[in-house]
This record gives sequence, C-alpha cells and structure tokens, in this order.
Amino acid sequence: MDMSHFGSEPFFRLKMRLPSSNDSVKPVPLAMVLLDTNLVAIVILSRGKCNLSRCITQYLVSMAVADLLVVITAVILNRIRGIYFPLSFLTHTRGCSVTAVVTYAARDSSVWLTVAFSFDRYLAICCPKLKRKYCNERTAAVVIGTVCALSSVRNLPCYFMYEPLYVVNNISWFCSIRPVFYSSVGWAAFDWLDRILTPCVPFVLILLFNALTVRYILAANRARRRLQVSNKGENQNDPEIENRRKSIVLLLSISGTFILLWLTYVINLLYVRVTKSSYFAGSDFSDPRFILQESGYMLQLWSCCTNTCIYAGTQRKFREELKKAAKYPLHLIWKFLHN
Repeated sequence: MDMSHFGSEPFFRLKMRLPSSNDSVKPVPLAMVLLDTNLVAIVILSRGKCNLSRCITQYLVSMAVADLLVVITAVILNRIRGIYFPLSFLTHTRGCSVTAVVTYAARDSSVWLTVAFSFDRYLAICCPKLKRKYCNERTAAVVIGTVCALSSVRNLPCYFMYEPLYVVNNISWFCSIRPVFYSSVGWAAFDWLDRILTPCVPFVLILLFNALTVRYILAANRARRRLQVSNKGENQNDPEIENRRKSIVLLLSISGTFILLWLTYVINLLYVRVTKSSYFAGSDFSDPRFILQESGYMLQLWSCCTNTCIYAGTQRKFREELKKAAKYPLHLIWKFLHN
C-alpha cells in the first residue's frame, strides 16, 4: 500500500508528483501576479520614499522577500517546474527534499513576520514607554533575523522525511514520505507542532494584538472627543481621530484577510484530522474534497501578496511611488521616440 497518500497535506508533505495541466491552481498566472506584487513592493519600499520609518520599512520588505521565496519555491520550482520541466535535478530526491525545506521555511517566515509586525504596531500604539526601546531599526533587524533563522532550523527535519519514489540506474527520483513518518511518535509530535505553530498560533496572536490595538485606539478616540466637547462645546473633525480610524481599518483588514485566506486550508486540515481520512490524491477534479483541498492551497498562496499590498497600499506616498514606477517605462519610450 502506498503510504504517501496518508498524513500530511500533499501540497507540502506528500511525494513530489508530476502536476497535471488540469490542476485547479493555475500556476503561471498565479506566479506572475504574486511575483509582480512582491517585486514591486520590495523595490518601492527599499527606496525609502514612502514616509515610513526604517523599522516599518524593514518589516514590510522582509515580509515581501519571504512571500517572494514562497512563490519561487512552492509555485515556480514545484508546480510550474513539474508541468513544463518534469525531469530535472530538482526531481532528484535530494533536490525536491531541499526545495520542500526551503518552502516550509519561507512559509513560516512569512507568517511569523506578520505576527512580529503586528506586535511591533501594538507596542508602538499602545505602549509608549516600550516604543523607543523596541520599535527601532536595530530591534527590527534582530527580530527579522531571529524569525527567519528559527523558521529554517525548525524545518530542517523535513529533509529527512522523504525517501526516493523510484531508483533508476542508482539515481533517486522524486520524494515520497517514509513509512516511519506515520508510525513514529517523534514524527507525529513534529507534525502536530507544525500545525500548531503554523497557522494556529499566528491566528490567535494576530487577532489578540490587533484587537488590543483597536480597543486602545477606540478608548483614546472617546477620551479625545470628550475633551473636544468640554473645550469647544462641539465635536469637530479631528485629523488625529481620522488617522486612528484609518489605523483601525488597516488592522481589521490585515486580520480579516489573513484569517479568510487560511481558513479553507484549516477547514480541510481539521476535516482530515477529525474524520481520520486521507488527503485527496486522486484524479477526479469534480470531487468536493479535491476542490476544498486545492482551493485551500490557492488561497494560501494568495496570502503571500495580500499583507504587503494592504500595509503599503494604504499609504499615500506608496501609491504615488507606484504611479511613478508605472509611468517610468512610458516616459522612457516617449523620450526615445522624440530623440
């Protein structure tokens, strides 16, 4: 019996199959959108002309880089490579094992950098005494480096999870999960720890930090309005209150999109765990389990571009820089034609 069809989800854990052109997640358009989004964000934010602090810029750039790595490894090196270049050095067991480890590490880095940034914004808004100590460029660099390092180290055991699916002329091809993965207590603990750390704990932490921040902002707004009424006898428009309102919208957007884009993945995970069934590995593309599973993976990949878009897209200066970047090629063409 092929044990590789049981246990962890096939997009990350199961044998590196040859994806079909009928895959519900169309990889090329998805990769183009995700690549363009993150590359544009990295270039614009790195220029430092968005009126953001160096601390915020570091977090946003690091999140975009982590998301870009997820796109490169999970979409390009796995899905697209499997469809258009089914046999390459990445198809060797060592190659696909390394690709899997890098994918897991990039995914975890992306998620936990979002948590770190939410915590940074919570301290900056709700804890003025800790703001100067924590919310600075040096601390941000340490946090980003620590998150990426821990994400990489935590996923190193995944390299030893796989064995060759085929051995031809002493060459190992593809990756299949070792049978011991399903019978070992150690691997079972590792698998559950992986599910808890990504995405369950980030769900809770992002909701917690953003809820506390929103509560603090609402309380500060009420106090400011009472002060205005007592001083002026009327509640006039206040730029500070308007800025705080935009902060609430931003935080709720981040929490909402993160949860919605990971929710389908979590529902599929819980379904498999509760019913003690296997992840779908058949070829019936109309099967509801296949639709649920592949939709979860697609939405999970979409989450690799939404956070940076929301954080940066709400900034007026970022939108201005984006317009300049869009007009720059047209300016070069116009200049070339008139010279």
